[in-house]
Amino acid sequence: MRWRKLIEPRLDAPFPLWMIFPVIFVALYVTHFSLLRLPYYWDEAGYYIPAAWDFFRTGSLIPFTTLTNAHPPLPSVYLALWWRASDFTPEVTREAVLIVAALGLLAVWKLVLRVNGSKAVAFWTTLLTGLYPIWFAQSTLAHADIFAAACTLWGLVYALPDRGREPRVAAAWFMAAALSKETAIAIPLTLAAIYAVHAIRSHRPARTRRIKEVLWLASAAIPLAAWYVFHYAKTGFLFGNPEFLRYNAQATLTPTRVLAAFGHRVLHLTGHMNMFVPILLTGAALMLKPQLDGDGHEKSDIAPGVRRRIFILLLVNAAMFSVLGGALLCRYLLPMYPLVLVLAVSTFHRRVPYWHWLAGLSAAGFVAGIFVNPPYGFAPEDNLAYAHVIRLHEAGIAQLKAKYPGATVLSAWPVTDALSKPELGWVKHPWDVYAIDDFSSAQIDKAADEPGRYSAALVFSTKYDPPPLISLGRRFDEKYFGLHHDLPPEAIAQRLHGQLVWKGQDQGMWIGLIRFNRQFEARSDVPAGAVFASGAATTSSR
Repeated sequence: MRWRKLIEPRLDAPFPLWMIFPVIFVALYVTHFSLLRLPYYWDEAGYYIPAAWDFFRTGSLIPFTTLTNAHPPLPSVYLALWWRASDFTPEVTREAVLIVAALGLLAVWKLVLRVNGSKAVAFWTTLLTGLYPIWFAQSTLAHADIFAAACTLWGLVYALPDRGREPRVAAAWFMAAALSKETAIAIPLTLAAIYAVHAIRSHRPARTRRIKEVLWLASAAIPLAAWYVFHYAKTGFLFGNPEFLRYNAQATLTPTRVLAAFGHRVLHLTGHMNMFVPILLTGAALMLKPQLDGDGHEKSDIAPGVRRRIFILLLVNAAMFSVLGGALLCRYLLPMYPLVLVLAVSTFHRRVPYWHWLAGLSAAGFVAGIFVNPPYGFAPEDNLAYAHVIRLHEAGIAQLKAKYPGATVLSAWPVTDALSKPELGWVKHPWDVYAIDDFSSAQIDKAADEPGRYSAALVFSTKYDPPPLISLGRRFDEKYFGLHHDLPPEAIAQRLHGQLVWKGQDQGMWIGLIRFNRQFEARSDVPAGAVFASGAATTSSR
């Protein structure tokens, strides 16, 4: 009966997105619950939260409590709206970011359905993306990259497939991506260039349609250009302050550095954080013949044109982030990881009889990567190492509060920001700090020349040091990527003529509190009767 066909759902029909999104969000919320109240960390504390905080309080799109670097303002506006509706707390911020991460995973689901058609492939690709350690860690961190990734993936939903492309909808999503992170503009411009080549090769009716598509995709750059004009009018800097521009776009142009960075980027896309598991399994699966479905046809696969466009996007992003960005942060490639995974899972599905086992093995590798650090140098924000660092720093600051309230503290970023900016969630009142760049030998010698400028020191490992046998390419990393070696806390205390009174360690990272046997002034907001265990201390208020 016709009416029954209208009201009974098709078993092979895709689930509606409004049903899938709550499932994804709840899964993210449950798996990230223990992280929601962590104070802000690293680049969150250094730029993104101060920028959003300035907009929240004053409505200024240009941050003024931190150096402006011309990052577009959409993440600041989004977070400020959540703070206005709820409260300015790390928990509210991280829940707001979780919503964005869930929307990004929803886009992965939709994108895979459009380029492959299999719900099973869509399920495993979405699950693997959510479990991939870098995506998992970034799902609660208030960096612009998760915003740009989510919007970019939705843009690809409407711009990447061979059929049913909707360039106007794609352009809107790509505009939002570019207003989240400026480098996201590379995706629509790359697709516009690809479709421009298609237009040149097409006959007149198809050429007109494809030219319109190219123009829509290229239009995604208009709001970003307008933002830069506005930023220049307000600050006199087009692409941010000169130091930011030098570090991220001028000092990176050495040919040797670009080649070394490209090698890093290829490894980031194919091996980092156990990505080598699905990549190796894909290589093995490609040796098998395609499997047949129940009708005797070869199983579905990604169309050759879509596959080529994915490879081009991967190559362009690897090349771009080999030139741009002083730090080789993997989160810059966040929207690329789902594209790598859809290629892998599609290959499993097409060529391996029991392909779910390969997807499950990849998932197991990713879960291990969330908790187990790799045997080489990496950024703590690439997995849950960042949470261990935050809790280690919380313990160190707690020791500082208990032992030396009111001290002027020698430390390095980001602890200096954590101590001096209460809005970051670490302290209730600002502390006076004496900031150095890191805890390398040269910086400690510099601090030793000015002993009167600090009365306590909170020192910590600023980088994860891998085992010596795995430290390949260290010379290049030291020369081109800012790799340095922190002195151990015992050596720092000795050079500064102090005493190490407390030390904490966790997963290869450490933090130490140092006292000095000299007089120092106490802060006027220290509670009466507070005792300073730092030699002959005086308590003159100021």
